[in-house]
Amino acid sequence: MCGFAGYIAKEGDGEQFKNDLINMMDSIKHRGPDDAGTHIDDMAGLGFRRLSIIGITNGKQPMYNEDKTIVVTFNGEIYNYQSIKEELISKGHIFKTDADTEVLVHGYEEYGVSILQKLRGMYAFAVWDRANKKMFIARDIFGIKPMYYTKTDDEFVFGSEIKALLKFPTVKKELNREALESYLSFQYSVLNETFFKGIFRLPPAHYIIWEDGKYEVKRYYSPEFKEDENITFDQAVEKINEVMEDSIKAHKISDTEVGGFLSGGVDSSYIVARSNLDKTFSVGFDYPKCNEIPLAKMLSDYVGVKNKSRLISTEEYFEEFPKIMNHADEPLSDPSCIALYFLCKLASSEVKVILSGEGSDELFGGYNIYKSPLALRPMKPVPRPVRRTVRKLLTKLPVNFKGKNYLIRAGYDLEERYIGNAYIFHTDEVYKMLKEPLKKHTPESITRPIFDKVKDKDDITKMQYLDINTWLWGDILNKADTMSMAHSLEVRVPFLDKEVAKVAFSVPVAHRVDNKETKRYFRAAANKFMPDITAERKKLGFPIPVRNWLREDEYYNLVKNTLTSDEAKKFFNTDYLVKLLDRHYNNKCDNSRKIWTVYAFLVWYQKHFTAA
Repeated sequence: MCGFAGYIAKEGDGEQFKNDLINMMDSIKHRGPDDAGTHIDDMAGLGFRRLSIIGITNGKQPMYNEDKTIVVTFNGEIYNYQSIKEELISKGHIFKTDADTEVLVHGYEEYGVSILQKLRGMYAFAVWDRANKKMFIARDIFGIKPMYYTKTDDEFVFGSEIKALLKFPTVKKELNREALESYLSFQYSVLNETFFKGIFRLPPAHYIIWEDGKYEVKRYYSPEFKEDENITFDQAVEKINEVMEDSIKAHKISDTEVGGFLSGGVDSSYIVARSNLDKTFSVGFDYPKCNEIPLAKMLSDYVGVKNKSRLISTEEYFEEFPKIMNHADEPLSDPSCIALYFLCKLASSEVKVILSGEGSDELFGGYNIYKSPLALRPMKPVPRPVRRTVRKLLTKLPVNFKGKNYLIRAGYDLEERYIGNAYIFHTDEVYKMLKEPLKKHTPESITRPIFDKVKDKDDITKMQYLDINTWLWGDILNKADTMSMAHSLEVRVPFLDKEVAKVAFSVPVAHRVDNKETKRYFRAAANKFMPDITAERKKLGFPIPVRNWLREDEYYNLVKNTLTSDEAKKFFNTDYLVKLLDRHYNNKCDNSRKIWTVYAFLVWYQKHFTAA
């Protein structure tokens, strides 16, 4: 786990930006405090910050081929690098290091862009082909590792974090209001253009080829559900346990100690139970329903592993939140990111590498909302026009009664009602709360092209496919990378492995979800290694007591001051925001997620634009 930054300039101008490259590297020192390196020639500059994990003594970057015509900077881990290395050696390539980075150097020489088809791991990397004056940049298939880029008049600039790009002299710092509008619905930055105008994220499973002043972005992998209806439930259980054993083994490859995150949930518990780790780490809050430490302790005792934990106080949470928003490149409004921040801080005091459970829910069908198509199935025989007419009538009806919301939901197609795990503000609400709505994107306009790729699939599979292509990288993996790198900690995610995905995408939907249980076959697989109470536990995520805090005077007033600040007035009709807050404070409804989404943006904006 490291960080890098770089640029391509007009031929002859490369040297003039060498001091700027140092500034770019310094801005992401937290990603790699162990070492640094640069390559600068008459056209390009590549800078690297290293967190030493594999090939500690000889894995310095940038890394070169024999005649230094190929230069590579790389962030992540290639878990099958040893087999690729053997293959390349058999073809005559000579390796000088023990680092996984070198397979990218010789792999590009041998296979070009096709090296991507061979990689198993998490990665973002840049290959500068000096002889052909060509840059090749790529990101892993799930988006575990980040990559950003921008094009100015004469330069192409890229890096692991936006803050590095902003240190380049020709990159302008300007808020992208389009990102704000979609963020208010999705809870995270979902567009390829980030919250900074002109700065883009490279999507997962994509690569860039830059040549002759122009660049092209292409996709090289797409998740594809190919359910094998002949797979029995027991076979699915056996298959997933086999492939996870292999994945966990690969993810443990390290020249430093590996630990594990441990909550009371099935995902992290499964990994810990099968990994033979020495150390695990857990956090909780001082609210009974938001403290998973007792369950984590139970599991750690069961498998015989040490567990280090700590309780997070409300005061700490609010005190650290502005610092975290200052660290984050884009607003993170998922409240669990703060818990993850403290968890990473705790773990980094003892280890450099941690195993975590991200990705299980998206691949195996773990979110509770995936049961909703089954709940709505009794309405399927009712003609669609009838259901939609009933929905329109009930939406206008002021009286509430049992079953009203069910009938309203039944009147929407999945593609209309589902944009992912978080649907914070609907379009009409966004337009009411913003002073100057741009109205360039609606949630449906963003998700529809993704849904179109799985038209022939069942609704549960469609939901998983959408989440893999949006929520997973935009929220789950983004916060994992940001919070872990804040503490120079490498987080590895064994569920998000190419071979695990092949198995997951082959399992029939009936084995994934039914009316009573999500990720059914995986829970059965987990039951073989841990107590039933953990394997069968309902999905909770990181439970954060935000709704409680916003009904306490101290935090109600703190948030209200932000919602009525000068910064808030630039973007929002603040009376609308205060009404949302007051209704929540007076216990008339639960607006906690809506309030927190706006609050997170405003705190982030204050740190990145007002305080700058």
